[in-house]
Amino acid sequence: MYWIILCVGVALWWAAHLFKRVAPDRRAAMGDGGKGIVTAALAIGIVLMVIGYRGTEFVPVWQPPAFMVHINNLGMLVAIYLLTPAAKRGKLLAGMRHPMLTGFSIWAVVHLLVNGDLASIILFGGLLVWAIATARIINAAEPNWSPAPAERSYAKDAMFMAASVVALGAIGFVHSWLGVWPFPG
Repeated sequence: MYWIILCVGVALWWAAHLFKRVAPDRRAAMGDGGKGIVTAALAIGIVLMVIGYRGTEFVPVWQPPAFMVHINNLGMLVAIYLLTPAAKRGKLLAGMRHPMLTGFSIWAVVHLLVNGDLASIILFGGLLVWAIATARIINAAEPNWSPAPAERSYAKDAMFMAASVVALGAIGFVHSWLGVWPFPG
């Protein structure tokens, strides 16, 4: 039962995010009310993924080596940084087309590296494929993209990196509260 809930959650995440890409006229016809529907679908998808992931029995596929925790934490710091507005305001990521999808992809990959069970492969693998597919769909729909000109500074990069370190600590705290200690110990 939980396997189905997990898969439906991942599928709902895909559907809600890709709706405006695969059916733009239908999404536009929904107007602002469509935003609420998409947001609700995403929220339900996240809840289903959490319930499904936490409820499935552990089915080992591979045993991650202990050093993967270090790679995971470094990757998470990079992923969080890519999810900040650094690409629009800092100099380090200037001209990067999909920083958020790249950060999301890194998040999924590093979680696959430290979790060798079937539920993790379904969850993080499914979300990784979604992020890659979304970037490809956007690139195909808008092939002549160029970054918007903006005033950028390394100070903004430093600010977003500091915020990313704080966010990583907060995420680690939430993980430990849920019963998973994500840092080497």
